[in-house]
Amino acid sequence: MSDVQQRIDEIVKGNKVVLFMKGTAQFPQCGFSGRAIQILKACGAQDITTVNVLADEEVRQGIKEYANWPTIPQLYVNGEFVGGSDIMMEMYQAGELQEVLAG
Repeated sequence: MSDVQQRIDEIVKGNKVVLFMKGTAQFPQCGFSGRAIQILKACGAQDITTVNVLADEEVRQGIKEYANWPTIPQLYVNGEFVGGSDIMMEMYQAGELQEVLAG
């Protein structure tokens, strides 16, 4: 495992809810990241850890390899990859994301 993969792994496994996104929760830098934050807030998620991939090129590339998922944002809950903003929206509308976050 490379250094960046190790760093990502520690972040994912060390926090309950982690969103790798473009920008910050206060200032998302893309519509998909902004939507992901809104979905999490609508679910009442607490203690969301966000990682701004624009601030770290290694993480921006590394996170795509970590989950074998080509796009950002990426949501992890309890160390498990959940998905990107489209999957988050589908899960939210079905009531599944709220259950994952509560678990």
